[in-house]
Amino acid sequence: MPPPTATAGICEDDDELRGVLRDALSRDGFAVRATASGAEAVRLFAEHPPDILVLDVGLPDADGRDVCQALRARGMTTPVLFLTARGALTDRLSGFHSGGDDYLTKPFALAELLVRVNALIRRAAPAASPPDVVAPARLELDPARHAMTYDGRTVTLTPTEFRLLATLAARRGEVVRRAALIASAWPDGAIVHDNTLDAYLARIRRKLRSAGVPEALHTRRGVGYELR
Repeated sequence: MPPPTATAGICEDDDELRGVLRDALSRDGFAVRATASGAEAVRLFAEHPPDILVLDVGLPDADGRDVCQALRARGMTTPVLFLTARGALTDRLSGFHSGGDDYLTKPFALAELLVRVNALIRRAAPAASPPDVVAPARLELDPARHAMTYDGRTVTLTPTEFRLLATLAARRGEVVRRAALIASAWPDGAIVHDNTLDAYLARIRRKLRSAGVPEALHTRRGVGYELR
């Protein structure tokens, strides 16, 4: 079950499926806002982010991956679960590249969707502890905002990016194996390929650079990644 007062956003153009999703999430305890339009989703959810967003890739007025990128650009850190009729690896990778956190291929069981939604929310929940100072010096991770700050410059991360970076930071100076990184960042049962993990770490590396952090994230080919 979701935490009390949890909100869910839905962007799905199929009227029947949108209704089914709304009913299922409502029964599971969510306050639900739903739309069939990608443009409307950007307007609604950028201004008032839900706790979870279920986002169809094949929208009539936009590609759902573009909608996700637009929301991320506006600072939304909400976990995003993509729905798609296409399950090819390239499609899943493009969804992760655009800022998605999980991927469900149609047709799907509602029970699986609810499990994935609640797992994403649990993993995105902010920690109660204050910001952690991690290597390199002067880099702070703020779990409440899913953000990192370096020398006064703050960069927002997606929940999945934040979990990956926090895992590496907690074991700084060690090589964290790929399997451990995947387990720390994705819900149980999620299908995560090596290319997906590499794409996320590449995005984290770019965000570290954009914050002015010196080269700190290192690849150990065939093994994992290390934050120094």
